[in-house]
Amino acid sequence: MSLRYLSKVAIVTGGSKGIGRGIVKAFVANGAKVVFCARGGEAGKDLEAELNGAGPGSCTFVSCDVSKEEDIKASPLPLALPYLRLHQGNIINVSSLVATIGQKHAVPYVATKGAIISMTKAMAVDESVHKVRVNCISPGNVMTPLWEEVAGQSPDAAATIRAGERCQLLGRMGTEAECGRAAIFLAADATFCTGIDLWLSGGAELNYGEKSQISS
Repeated sequence: MSLRYLSKVAIVTGGSKGIGRGIVKAFVANGAKVVFCARGGEAGKDLEAELNGAGPGSCTFVSCDVSKEEDIKASPLPLALPYLRLHQGNIINVSSLVATIGQKHAVPYVATKGAIISMTKAMAVDESVHKVRVNCISPGNVMTPLWEEVAGQSPDAAATIRAGERCQLLGRMGTEAECGRAAIFLAADATFCTGIDLWLSGGAELNYGEKSQISS
């Protein structure tokens, strides 16, 4: 098997669960040296042990809450951009499909995810002088522990999950592994792409459906 990121370094934030976990696994499976951070110390250390035992790459977990400035300053994150510029690396941000199509009762979430896409494009322009590519992934419904938690809070968890699956033309949700493969594509293969927003949505944005919010 060809290792598409052999001996290269990747830093992944929010890497202990969900989409971030899928990205960490994909880079380690492709031979990368990964540093990943998250708030959940136990989940991070468990993933670190699992992946270092499997290889062929390696990973190191660092406990870090990226919403806290002091945590960021104490982490490897401030070193990332100078290193990326020196080695002409790339940055991958994660947004959401709803940044483009909207979502009911979610104005703050939709607005912040939209800002990530705009930031990606602006960064792609600024960092092009250093030959650093900046791209974004916008997932739709992906089966993660968060989705399972939300479904578990509903009256019928199985029905909630089925409804989520039916939002995609492909009739299912995405997986953590598919998110990881999308990140590897942007990092290793998409060498002439910068400033793009890659939709990982199963076609959720396509076709007409019942969308009116007006009571009849």
